[in-house]
Amino acid sequence: MTLEILLQTLASGVLIGLIYSLVAIGLTMIFGVMDIVNFAHGEFLMLGMYASFWMFSLYGLDPLLTLPLTTLLLFCFGVLLYLVVIRRIIDAPMLSQIFATFGLMLLLRGVAQFLWKPDFRSVENSWVSGSFKLAGLQLGKPQLVAGIGAIVITGAVYLFLHRTKAGAALEATAADKEAARLMGIDSNRMFALAWGIGAACAGAAGVLLSTFFPIFPEVGATFILLAFVVVNLGGFGSVSGAFWGGIIVGVTEVMGGLLLGPQYKMAIVLTLFLGVLMFRPQGLMGKS
Repeated sequence: MTLEILLQTLASGVLIGLIYSLVAIGLTMIFGVMDIVNFAHGEFLMLGMYASFWMFSLYGLDPLLTLPLTTLLLFCFGVLLYLVVIRRIIDAPMLSQIFATFGLMLLLRGVAQFLWKPDFRSVENSWVSGSFKLAGLQLGKPQLVAGIGAIVITGAVYLFLHRTKAGAALEATAADKEAARLMGIDSNRMFALAWGIGAACAGAAGVLLSTFFPIFPEVGATFILLAFVVVNLGGFGSVSGAFWGGIIVGVTEVMGGLLLGPQYKMAIVLTLFLGVLMFRPQGLMGKS
């Protein structure tokens, strides 16, 4: 194995890991604020990909151009789901919450199959099609732009949480819901905001992925398992943990595929997942 192949694989792992990070950040935010595991999170990514595809196919709008609009639409959709479905199960037993989000996953996936059929679709000839060489490495433009976009969006979420009053209220609600209520913070608004941001992050990841990844109704299942691994690795509720966890999982996946074969890469990632569960169940950056 040459150094060039090793560096090429490492770069690919980092770029796909950044997308995993963006998906996982939305998932960990919902859990951190509400202690609810959202099994429908992958379907938010799927809807973002389809929104990107149809705006490109019907109106000729490039995914990068429609990224802000799709992100806003998914934010509103996340808030709507909270108000219609999730708000009713906040105080329900955990098993009821799991069944609700799992049922939501099946519903969204079924609606996508009914409306758009199980066909594989793709966005052809977007603004970022092609590849180029950088320091001897062959990099795909879609993957590079998606990685950069993921960094920018993740940075925006981090700044929102740590530099704004609404972000501070979200953090306070995540830390102690009862104390936050006593301080005058409306927990329902914070829960709705968390679902909106979570859906928006997944939708944005879907738009970025649509430039190089096939689009089909079950695409969310491809990423949701990895998102759970990333969240567990970084620590449930930790945005920075999800960011670094995504990169670690991305690099582990592609390096494992290179060293042992593509058929083993998921097994290696899941082995990492089990190792973290056994020796540090709170995650690398989670609170003890």
